[in-house]
Amino acid sequence: MNDKLGNWKRTHRCGELAAQQIGEEVCVMGWVQRRRDHGGLIFIDLRDRDGIIQLALDPDRDPAAHSKAEQVRNEFVLAARGKVSPRPEGTVNPKMKTGEVEIEISELLILNRSETPPFMIDEYSDVAENIRLKYRYLDLRRPALQNNLLMRHQVAKTVRNYLDGQGFIEVETPVLTKSTPEGARDYLVPSRVNPGNFFALPQSPQLFKQLLMVSGYDRYFQIVKCFRDEDLRADRQPEFTQIDCEMSFVNRDDVMTIMEGMVASIFEATLGVELSLPMARLSYAEAMDRYGVDNPDLRFDLELVTITELVANSEFKVFASVAKDGGLVKALNAKGCAGFSRKELDDLTEFVKIYGAKGLAWVKVTEEGWQSPIAKFFSAAELDSLNAKLNAEVGDLLLFVADKSSITNEALGRLRGHLGQKLGLAKKDVYKFVWITDFPLLEWDGEERRHVAVHHPFTAPLEEDIELLDSEPGKARAQAYDLVLNGSEVGGGSIRIHDQAVQSRMFELLGIDEAEAREKFGFLLDALSFGAPPHGGIAFGLDRLMMILAGADSIRDVIAFPKTQKATCLLSEAPNEVSEKQLQELAIRLRKAPK
Repeated sequence: MNDKLGNWKRTHRCGELAAQQIGEEVCVMGWVQRRRDHGGLIFIDLRDRDGIIQLALDPDRDPAAHSKAEQVRNEFVLAARGKVSPRPEGTVNPKMKTGEVEIEISELLILNRSETPPFMIDEYSDVAENIRLKYRYLDLRRPALQNNLLMRHQVAKTVRNYLDGQGFIEVETPVLTKSTPEGARDYLVPSRVNPGNFFALPQSPQLFKQLLMVSGYDRYFQIVKCFRDEDLRADRQPEFTQIDCEMSFVNRDDVMTIMEGMVASIFEATLGVELSLPMARLSYAEAMDRYGVDNPDLRFDLELVTITELVANSEFKVFASVAKDGGLVKALNAKGCAGFSRKELDDLTEFVKIYGAKGLAWVKVTEEGWQSPIAKFFSAAELDSLNAKLNAEVGDLLLFVADKSSITNEALGRLRGHLGQKLGLAKKDVYKFVWITDFPLLEWDGEERRHVAVHHPFTAPLEEDIELLDSEPGKARAQAYDLVLNGSEVGGGSIRIHDQAVQSRMFELLGIDEAEAREKFGFLLDALSFGAPPHGGIAFGLDRLMMILAGADSIRDVIAFPKTQKATCLLSEAPNEVSEKQLQELAIRLRKAPK
């Protein structure tokens, strides 16, 4: 039988006790981290979300409490009363918040017992993730995860306070809404009262927050769940959380300035880090030229260098033919890495192949010159030009990719990020922000043979590029902006189209005819005809931002109950089959999925 709590009241959390409480009578409650029997004296480390306190049980002080302590095992739930005392000389633990004190226990309750847990509940135990997710309620007792979720609470609180101070109001938008094309597959929800029809879970509150601007709410925000049925990875979940904002009568500089203040508030509140404002800005074109990707990690240099013209007439046919066909040849200089082994170079070659590159050319710069299978194909003048362009010095490793521009940029850009990690250049305690601006508005989809929106169909073009929509739409730039932190996009937004005629023209360019536009977005087009103000906004990926703040390796470590990479919940075993009766109520008939 377990003891009853009765009229016992907790006076302190375990992690709150320190030297200033010495002499006080206290009552604490929590879980047993460990129990140690010293041949008479029994010590119990009691844990709650605030920390651990040591309980000391002496058979001479209270035989009943000591006898009860002999039954205690890990993860039992206890309540304990006693006096806070200094730890005996030589037993102080400076690594613990409560390491100077202990509680001399006079009364003890066993509130609940525990089976032997499948893993140790501490931050050092190495446990397979599938086991951690199956027993997530135990995993969440671990200090590291508790700290992550407490920090997440602090971030949400800071966001709400900051945005409230900037004149934003929090408005909830629907979770059951209409399926609209926004870049990923929708999660669909069948409607029982409208058989054959479906709701969609929102990929974002995009349309509704624009409608709130039409409604005159001026500044809106929401910390909101969003859903996308897409392939998963370490920093992606099928359901994720956004800090979602929209503002009226603003330009993109206004949005970026306000959001920089919010991010700075978050970092000061959670990490005590003061960010330097304003944050750096790069155009999309410059980011691609210097870093090969639109989410560059600026914690280290390793910039890409275009050498297409320098190798266009060389004897090395791989480079020359790519240059002749309008492709792109780029290189990066991995300073001091000429000592890489052949296996390491082969591994780098396999890495760039992931991103479509056919191979990776390499050169080790030595006292005698270039050491490389490709060295013989270049004249002395070409070698001098390349060395100067790449700032090559003895001990450097030069890495080259030649292909069409999209492949060259991504392959070498991703290799740059990979080397930053491999060489220890990407320090976890350094935070480098950059705004990427002037994205292309549209890109050509060769399979669909039509333009598609780079961000979404409601993004406004730069005012000076509006005329290009009729003549050269592929050259039009967007009033879009992404905030990148340490190589991860943590936020993205744009100034929206508020003119119905421009929005209709955008749908035409995307191959959405008037009938389809009315069917999918009629309510938005109608709203734009009733005096829509100029407006814009942004959404931050709270989970991804939390992953960086907490220094976590996986986004699942900053979400209380996450899904696996197969979009399943090992704890609740969702998704699961439902009864035939439920299917009949929804007018749904299943057929076997192809193997």
